[in-house]
Amino acid sequence: MSTLTAGGPGLYNDTAMKIIKHILTALALTILVFSASVVFTLNFKPLYYADMERYRLSERFGYPEEELRANYDAMVEYNNFFYKGELEFPTLPMSENAREHFREVRVIFVFIETVLLPAGLAGTIADIILCRKDRKKPYLLLSGIFSVGIPAVLGGLIAANWDTFFTKFHELFFNNDYWLFNSATDPIIDLLPDEFFLHCCVLILGIVLACAALCIILYIRNAKRSRA
Repeated sequence: MSTLTAGGPGLYNDTAMKIIKHILTALALTILVFSASVVFTLNFKPLYYADMERYRLSERFGYPEEELRANYDAMVEYNNFFYKGELEFPTLPMSENAREHFREVRVIFVFIETVLLPAGLAGTIADIILCRKDRKKPYLLLSGIFSVGIPAVLGGLIAANWDTFFTKFHELFFNNDYWLFNSATDPIIDLLPDEFFLHCCVLILGIVLACAALCIILYIRNAKRSRA
């Protein structure tokens, strides 16, 4: 006997609503994971400090390490939503095109910090409360799958050709070529090697995959408990 026949439309509707709630929870949790990983990476200054030493930026371009840190820190602080005013590098010049590009970059980061991150957190908390009676918590499995699938695609594109991925990313998110800096007018570009941006992507994807693994582990544990 079918579910619809045995339980009537009410049971069918309840099942559909549960599925929808778990999908929405998984989406909210995935958004939370991705936005949190981006915000963490943006503020994780030791990553740049390590690359600064790894690629000997101070020696190659003639800037003291303290100066490199100060200019990078100014850029990071500018991209936080609570920052007020324009970007000013402590010791480096900046063209108007570069200034406009940094404004556009800041818009993206502020959107993640003030919209995606809070929305993902609020949605996750609200949906978890709604799904609290389900001991298996399938939204954990769904979020794990979502969080594995996206990095797998992006990781494949990055591994295939990082330069192409980097270029297409900028062409997708920016409708101008201001991101093509001239080191003569914007020396900051020399101090931000492509490898650093690659490492940022790797860190973001690594955090997402770790969270995905945690979600799947928690789902398996809950599923075992529900059968006990």
